[in-house]
Amino acid sequence: MKYLFLFSLLIFACGKSPEETTQNLSTQTLNLSTYGNPEFIIPTLPDNVRAEVTLWGAFEDFEEQANTINGNPLEILKEKSNLMVSHIDSILKKIPDTLNTPIIYSRLLVVKTRSYLLNQEVKKNHLDSIKLENKLNELNISITNLFIQIDEKMEKDLIDLQKFNSEKK
Repeated sequence: MKYLFLFSLLIFACGKSPEETTQNLSTQTLNLSTYGNPEFIIPTLPDNVRAEVTLWGAFEDFEEQANTINGNPLEILKEKSNLMVSHIDSILKKIPDTLNTPIIYSRLLVVKTRSYLLNQEVKKNHLDSIKLENKLNELNISITNLFIQIDEKMEKDLIDLQKFNSEKK
């Protein structure tokens, strides 16, 4: 009994319980982990499409965040997800007329939703790394689909223009 009392006193004197020590070690391990696929690359847009999206306010900033959000530790991921949310909100406010179609708008809404879900996940007190990885993967897919739709829309417009010019001749 006397030894149990001394052992309890020793633990209280150190100021931390074994559970707190274990929790601190697991938190430090989480901070060293990286999340997302660091090899993920957004589809490249052709030059004619690139010229169109450069006129689109925050699109280049959004693209940069999308390219660099994967493969980061939690603290950087928090910052990048906040920036991603900010950029997608800016993009949605001013869509160029040539790209303002229901298909592209819906893809933008999906990216916005996925960005918000990721941002919400990284801000949680109890991090679930599997959920976080899933949110990042879903965001990557939605960004890829957006870029594909932008490219297809511009390609279709180019074909329509060529067809119109040939009929005009």
